[in-house]
Amino acid sequence: MTTKKLSVSSMILLIIAAAVLAASIFFPWWGMKFFAPQYPEGLDIIVYPYKLEDQNDVAIINGLNHYIGMKEFSEENFPELNYLSYIIGAMALITLVVAIIRNRKLLIGLISLFIIGGGVGIFDIHRWLKSYGTNLDPMAPIDVPPFVPPIIGENTIANFVTNSYFSTGFYMIGIAFILMVIPLWKEREK
Repeated sequence: MTTKKLSVSSMILLIIAAAVLAASIFFPWWGMKFFAPQYPEGLDIIVYPYKLEDQNDVAIINGLNHYIGMKEFSEENFPELNYLSYIIGAMALITLVVAIIRNRKLLIGLISLFIIGGGVGIFDIHRWLKSYGTNLDPMAPIDVPPFVPPIIGENTIANFVTNSYFSTGFYMIGIAFILMVIPLWKEREK
């Protein structure tokens, strides 16, 4: 018994998903904006899959974080930035291969891999935020209790209010996921 191939329209959706995945590499995925009385316009940490943007703001934030004993934000401290774009590129390539082969079981495998990867990514962000917020130098000039900044949302420490948010690349990943699920739903076995 042969497995029925996915339709041409499903193949097109998967090709678009692969393109959106690949393009997401060039957009920011996550960010954190810091507001304080002395910085009413805010300071940004903007995270791409391969770099931290706006190194000037990052340097200022690192200088301020020194007072509460937080280690510095730097690209060197996040080894994921060395390989994350390659993982996303590989996922885009796998998505393209699944589109060309048009096999439903491979599509289910791809979606499962995507869900696992997304879960690992969210866990990794949380792990880093927890590490930065709880491993404070006890000899820091300002004593603040350990904290875990939220992955998304607002947090207040001393006179700083931070807003964490997902950005364009993250939403592109979400769109690619939806484009993968539509063929599975559309061609579900009745």
